[in-house]
Amino acid sequence: MGRRRREETGGGVPCLVSRKSCLLVVVLSGAAVPQFAQYLLKNSRMVGIPKQVERFAKFSPSPLSMKQFIDFGSTDACEKTSFVFLRQELPVRLANIMKEIDFLPDKLLGTPSLRLLTSWYSQSLLELVEFLEKDPGDKQALVTVRNRHNDVVPTMAQGVVEYKEAFGVDPVTDQNVQYFLDRFYMSRISTRMLMNQHTLIFDGSVNPAHPKHIGSIDPSCDVVEVVKDAYEASKMLCEQYYLTSPDMEISLVNSKNPDQPLHLVYVPSHLYHMLFELFKNAMRATVETHEASFTLPPVKVRVSLGSEDLTIKMSDRGGGVPLRKIERLFSYMYSTAPSPVHIDNSRNAPLAGFGYGLPISRLYAKYFQGDLQLYSMEGYGTSAVIYLKALSSDSVERLPVFNQSALRHYQTTPEADDWCMPSKEPKKMGK
Repeated sequence: MGRRRREETGGGVPCLVSRKSCLLVVVLSGAAVPQFAQYLLKNSRMVGIPKQVERFAKFSPSPLSMKQFIDFGSTDACEKTSFVFLRQELPVRLANIMKEIDFLPDKLLGTPSLRLLTSWYSQSLLELVEFLEKDPGDKQALVTVRNRHNDVVPTMAQGVVEYKEAFGVDPVTDQNVQYFLDRFYMSRISTRMLMNQHTLIFDGSVNPAHPKHIGSIDPSCDVVEVVKDAYEASKMLCEQYYLTSPDMEISLVNSKNPDQPLHLVYVPSHLYHMLFELFKNAMRATVETHEASFTLPPVKVRVSLGSEDLTIKMSDRGGGVPLRKIERLFSYMYSTAPSPVHIDNSRNAPLAGFGYGLPISRLYAKYFQGDLQLYSMEGYGTSAVIYLKALSSDSVERLPVFNQSALRHYQTTPEADDWCMPSKEPKKMGK
């Protein structure tokens, strides 16, 4: 995958009229003057985007631990200190991933969805640079940037689908896009985490439903409660479309304090996202595998807290998947993006999901140094395991940084396989 070869226009909109015609518009219509001036101002700002990307991409992001998030938010949090950190850190994180966007295939970048998405990132970087000069009490710029990026995941997914439908997929592109999207979505998770923490802590109010939360973090997250919430939501969805659902059996192991509930410093919304996705998959597989049975085997969940890890294992008897398909379940190029729900397939749409559920869930787990893995027995069922760090000091952000090591991933070329490929018709050695 070669670097995108194009003029660095900074994403600005090219002027489609001559200088004379522009002057003519100004003369003919006084009302056009402010719009024309605004157009020129916007495009002059856009031209500076490559310089701003280069300026901030020279720095590496500064990862924070869960303990740092908690300590800062709980002990006389200073809005000015948070503001000073954000106004330097957010442009760095955005610029690092924008450098990598430029290494995507030209044809992928040329899709309508990717053009829209890159314009969002360009506009946000400009606003964050202006944010450097703002007053610490002004949070509107952060809210505007955060809201602009609400639909980044489905928009990128749609761009991938547009590219696949028009040009197909080859192994090298598949590998490089997979590498990029893991880093791209992880970068998005991290920037939203920073913006949410700042706006939630300093908005001057307390969430009555979660008064002890520090921003989006629960310093004493009840893991079992989140498991039950995710199960109930999935169960309701499953019963709505299949008119039945499997039960859940949950068991706990607390090796540190056997008689105590399992609590963790974590972001409940991240954990809920992972569990909800896994429950949806487990329930759909169970119902469809046992549709002729009078009873459904339960989904079994075991939660275990050790000295280093908190582990959640979810096991179903949904028939499993073959080994060769396991890695495909985490592939963005293999998955399908959101599609319009038609009458004939609407019954399965909510449980089928967008196709990005598993890869994004794995990123949420990895964001604070955890993981999500699948183990399947074809013909029987699947076990999904979520690993989280038990100690808040070990839960440190995992952030992508653009450097020469990252660059080499985008410069890979097709190589011959150094293992023999099995033949469907083995040679008859007797003849």
